[in-house]
Amino acid sequence: MTDHQFGPFGISTGLDSSEQSIEAARAAEALGYPAIWLSGGPLPGLQTIVDLVGATTSIKFVSGILAVVRYSAADVSTTYAALEASAPGRFTVGLGGAHGPKPLATLNAYLDEIDVPVERRVLAALGPRMLELARDRSAGAYPFLISAAYAAEARKVLGPDKLLSVSHLVVLESDADRARAIARDTIGFFPRIPGYAASLERQGFSAKDQAELPDHMVDALAAWGTPTDIKAKLTEHLDAGVDHVAVNVITGVTGPQPVEQWRALAPTLLA
Repeated sequence: MTDHQFGPFGISTGLDSSEQSIEAARAAEALGYPAIWLSGGPLPGLQTIVDLVGATTSIKFVSGILAVVRYSAADVSTTYAALEASAPGRFTVGLGGAHGPKPLATLNAYLDEIDVPVERRVLAALGPRMLELARDRSAGAYPFLISAAYAAEARKVLGPDKLLSVSHLVVLESDADRARAIARDTIGFFPRIPGYAASLERQGFSAKDQAELPDHMVDALAAWGTPTDIKAKLTEHLDAGVDHVAVNVITGVTGPQPVEQWRALAPTLLA
């Protein structure tokens, strides 16, 4: 699916296929990154994926993730087939977002309907039952907001032969207070979502931790510092059995894709 251990996360599938998005994808490709894990977004996200693949020549794209409650299996299947015909091997379907009272049943039913080969789809998975589903019905799992210690547990559930790719927050900032403040602004949203709150609890972060976001929790969930510091932190995931880390750069401001940060990280991450 990818041929290197690190690749950027970014470019919303919900954006129009603007020149800015295309330029970001082309920049990542020129820097030598093997894949971009696309962030989610509202419709018409599938057309954005088609446009981004068409505007580049070799970099691979993985939707991370397409919410199954918003994108029909038929539309995703059609998009996959078209891209496989025009750009073979360059699009892998990442699926998730089965929120509701029966997420496993919802995702199982969707997988029954979708016409994408098992080896070309991955599932967003946090808990053990969803990891088992990813193991049994896809190429592997793509969890977000997990520590390296929990990644090791995920690997045990998936077994040795399935893909494990994680999305990890990255702050290219060496001042500890500022870096952690930027990370807290992002991390603090997720304990409000039941699935993430349960995942964080499984990882040993108490309700008090989730409310206060102490340093040890932030440092487990976000890599910060120099490019060398960041690579050392992300390598903890690789040592835990992760195959690929989607580098989710956050800057504390809303704006264009963090191409300058991707550029600053590339010589170290891709060495």
